[in-house]
Amino acid sequence: RGIGWSRCGDKIAYYQNGIRKKGGNNYYTLTFTVAFHHDCDLVYFAHCYPYTYTDLQRDLLALEQDPHIDRRFRRRRLCETLAGNPCDLITITSFCSDPAALRARRAIVITARVHPGESNASWVMKGMLDYL
Repeated sequence: RGIGWSRCGDKIAYYQNGIRKKGGNNYYTLTFTVAFHHDCDLVYFAHCYPYTYTDLQRDLLALEQDPHIDRRFRRRRLCETLAGNPCDLITITSFCSDPAALRARRAIVITARVHPGESNASWVMKGMLDYL
């Protein structure tokens, strides 16, 4: 039916299970209950909602086109990924200063989605960009 991703589950618990690793730390267990209402449904489980490369490009384009932030937001290609996709460098600052003052500013580097399965990091970065 094309319902898409939805949060579900009951009796969700994450706990230290008492099994020890060789280093002395414990393993943890995640348990949950899900009811399947239709016999032939195709169901996927994920730790976090997906955040795709397409989502990223759409969100960055929306930021680029927002007239309220164009004086503080710059996007340029840093490099290409192994898959050939552009990897962007986003700069957020006041660009109204003279170039020497811009070069003298301190910088903070924030990165997300270093590995393909880290969609939760992409959501954190989206929230950070929306906030800044």
